[in-house]
Amino acid sequence: MTARALLPALPAAMLLGGCAQLPSLQSVLHPAGPDAALITGMLWMLCAGSLALFVGVMALLALSLRRGRPVDARWWIAGGGIALPVAVLSALLLYSTWRSAQLSPQGSQDALHISVTARMWWWEVRYRDPASGRDILLANELHIPVGRRVYLGLGSADVIHSFWVPALGGKMDTIPGRINGLTLQADRPGVYRGQCAEYCGQQHAKMAMHVVAESQQDFDAWLARQAAPAAPIAPVAPNAPVAPDAASASAGNALLERGRAAFFAQRCNACHAIRGVTSPSDDAGDATLGPDLTHVGSRLYLAAGVLPNHSGAMAGWIAGVQAVKPGARMPSFERLDGATLSALAAYLEHLK
Repeated sequence: MTARALLPALPAAMLLGGCAQLPSLQSVLHPAGPDAALITGMLWMLCAGSLALFVGVMALLALSLRRGRPVDARWWIAGGGIALPVAVLSALLLYSTWRSAQLSPQGSQDALHISVTARMWWWEVRYRDPASGRDILLANELHIPVGRRVYLGLGSADVIHSFWVPALGGKMDTIPGRINGLTLQADRPGVYRGQCAEYCGQQHAKMAMHVVAESQQDFDAWLARQAAPAAPIAPVAPNAPVAPDAASASAGNALLERGRAAFFAQRCNACHAIRGVTSPSDDAGDATLGPDLTHVGSRLYLAAGVLPNHSGAMAGWIAGVQAVKPGARMPSFERLDGATLSALAAYLEHLK
């Protein structure tokens, strides 16, 4: 059976596994950081100002109708067109200027540094390993410690994008050839969804970013795991007893070995790096056309937030890239036979 024959059943399998994923918020009305709280306050004040303008103009209209005679146009111009807007808009300008000055300065001092590069249509994320100083690459997912300032160095590899996680702060454009800085801070643990906020092409709407806010201890443990090379396939001793568990482990390892061989046979390594597998060292690989896959099995989502990362989703994504995300810069591998597809997906899923 080929992967093409499995495609009709893949959407249902993807959806069924999504129930186990952590909930995420993408709402400016549910701030989880100090800057987001300030922006939400300004939003409500601007809404109140707009309402005041509307109510004022409607009051003038009602007043003119009650008198039963036309009102001099000069009063409408002076009252509804000049006096009321000037008063309300001036107050809003002073308020927004005052509150904007209270936003966190876009500086990197005393902050965790993370580099984010926008690409069509995914996000490359780069941390610095505090132990070795090497770069740690992943994609479409940020982990940050709760209560600590985070400075994002934002760039773009192709066109203008815009980074925006509404629950944590404002938005910032990513411009080719330039690095813009954005400061974020999460006040409570959670998973917060972000989105590219600048139209960047066919799959702009499917270019999400998830931010996982966790305790400092959990963040340090996660970063240490991400710094390690890819998990090796555990060997099975040739003289191991043929018990049910041993037989199962041997079959599982054989499946992973077949998936690893398929990764190279299909030239996945031309675009994707797996540290410790595609290069002899633990450094980030040179294959940067696609996301780094060293720990892809541990991510919450695939395809920049399109698919929850659960059993079955990996195979669905590999086989039906262009069906799930048309225009993505990766071909669909529906030509693979079912056994090879399952082995390749199993190998990638085991990279925790």
